[in-house]
Amino acid sequence: MRVSYYPGCSLEGTAKSYDISVRHVCRSLDIQLEEVPTWACCGSSPALKMNRLLSTALSAHNLALAERQNLSDVVAPCPFCFRRLKSAQEEMARDPALRQKVEQTIESQVNGNLTIHNLLGFLTERVGMKAIGEKIRKPLTGLKLIPYYGCYVVKPPSVTCFDDPANPTSLDEILRAAGGEVLDWDFKSECCGAGLSLSKPEKVCELTGRLVRDAAWRGADAIVVVCQLCQANLDLRQREIGLTDKKEYQLPVIYFTELLGLAFGCASEQLGLDRHFVDPLAVLKRKGLA
Repeated sequence: MRVSYYPGCSLEGTAKSYDISVRHVCRSLDIQLEEVPTWACCGSSPALKMNRLLSTALSAHNLALAERQNLSDVVAPCPFCFRRLKSAQEEMARDPALRQKVEQTIESQVNGNLTIHNLLGFLTERVGMKAIGEKIRKPLTGLKLIPYYGCYVVKPPSVTCFDDPANPTSLDEILRAAGGEVLDWDFKSECCGAGLSLSKPEKVCELTGRLVRDAAWRGADAIVVVCQLCQANLDLRQREIGLTDKKEYQLPVIYFTELLGLAFGCASEQLGLDRHFVDPLAVLKRKGLA
């Protein structure tokens, strides 16, 4: 299966381990990722706040490049990129005047014929749980996992059109197929506050604190994420939360693709698991998985 691949800015830098593990997982599933050539920022955050036309034009530029690959699907692991690419395509379809402005800005035509997927949705809906289950070589037996979707991958449902925004289950299904024990909790799609990291750090600590505390209380071995901003936010702030609570938190925050890669038989050093602040290798070694 061949698909266009839009990694986005974060996966080229701070979330490189996400990109590494995505590529290993897709290779194991016989998915050929064809990276969009000369892609640029999707304009999801600063550009969207400052200039709507600029933000839409940035995403349209990437969509135009992807269309030239002559593939019907484009996959974006980053929930922010996924939402912005999808929103831009839909905005131009609804507003011919906007589309004309955008095409003039990027000096290219956008046909709007791509199907845009978040990686989690692509794996569950297009690849399917049967195909994923057939690739499991080293089940995640004994690993107690909290599935954390964050808010961007499923909300707003009118844009994402994926899973249940209040009680999503696709990540749960993948982790169970990989042999992990999935723990139930109430914060699956609650915001971790990553977008407020610079403007309201005290609010971010409050939001991340309740997630980390609840996951630890439930006896989780790790929090499993699909978003690089959620990963960084929960990974970085545990010391700060611990100082507030007068206790130490060492709860690994792991990309679902890293765990899926392990279950497929990839070595831990191939998946970027050594790039986290809270080291996940200790618990994985205790479980005989690394």
